[in-house]
Amino acid sequence: MKLYTINTGYFKLDGGAMFGVVPKSIWNKINPADENNLCSWALRCLLIEDGNRLILVDNGNGDKQDAKFFSHYHLHGDDTLDKSLAKYGFNKDDITDAFLTHLHFDHCGGSIVREGEKLAPAFKNAVYWSNKAHWDWAVHPNEREKASFLKENILPIKESGRLQYIDVAGEEDSQLSRTSFTQHFSVLFVSGHTEKMMLPLIRYQDKTIVYMADLLPSHGHIPLPYVMAYDMFPLTTLNEKRSFLEEAVENDYYLFFEHDPVYECCNLQRTERGIRPKEFFKLEEI
Repeated sequence: MKLYTINTGYFKLDGGAMFGVVPKSIWNKINPADENNLCSWALRCLLIEDGNRLILVDNGNGDKQDAKFFSHYHLHGDDTLDKSLAKYGFNKDDITDAFLTHLHFDHCGGSIVREGEKLAPAFKNAVYWSNKAHWDWAVHPNEREKASFLKENILPIKESGRLQYIDVAGEEDSQLSRTSFTQHFSVLFVSGHTEKMMLPLIRYQDKTIVYMADLLPSHGHIPLPYVMAYDMFPLTTLNEKRSFLEEAVENDYYLFFEHDPVYECCNLQRTERGIRPKEFFKLEEI
């Protein structure tokens, strides 16, 4: 097995929304905002080469929305999905599995591309993986979350016939339920940010790498009260973070951050202030 970091660029989001109830005087030291209160965030995906499978976890914003849409998010940087795949000798047609942690546009926007007037799968040879509970949540969105679930990112996946569901393990209301995906890849389900978001846990070189998606978007979200205002159920997120961080520090997990603008990975340690980052790494250093 080999793991590769796939950078697809950066975008900007409101710092207050990203850090919730934490005052700007505190969070601004972690990720300084610009004059419009916007902070830069990475769109960092993970490529897993496992035997004859090439699994891409999330795929960034994509590029099919119009200029007005993207003007709200100030895309910047030179990285793209195609360039990052090419760096390792791959292209979109090589992907066998497009694993979607959840269906917010910044995680699945690259799933679908425009081909003239038609919307088509970007990964022509891939199965697209979600789960039934989250899929139903996304295609029948609540008013608060509706702007993050764009039908042009989602509906063409099912229409293509390439959508498959991962079974949700455990009771529907249980915390940190999990299931197996491949021999070295299991899935942790969390529902504070959105219904049944899926976090990959990958056994790699005798270590466990966890793709944090939006449970912990960055290292700055490790302290328990740092919960995004975007989360549907903040107290659920708080409890999920507490349970996960205890498990992670106990088992020396390595966290892989999707949105941290500086750090790719870290491990954890106990401190007088609670569980905090211990060391930071690039994935290739693990």
